[in-house]
Amino acid sequence: MVVGEALNVSTDVLAGAVVELGKIGKWLQALGIIIILWLIFQIIALIVNRKNRKRIKRVEEKVDRIEKKLDKVLKGKK
Repeated sequence: MVVGEALNVSTDVLAGAVVELGKIGKWLQALGIIIILWLIFQIIALIVNRKNRKRIKRVEEKVDRIEKKLDKVLKGKK
């Protein structure tokens, strides 16, 4: 009788431990999904920012060229 109760108690403890591990596994899975989504958004932001930086650099180069041309024209008028 004692052996049967001991087995029942150990089975209940084991079942409870499995349930707790399952809960922890679900939390870790949710955390993993959040981290993956965050990484995806960061990569997208990096790509968009890179494209914007390239556009800004091209505009700056064009402005520099225009300034040089204006300086030449203004020096010629003096």
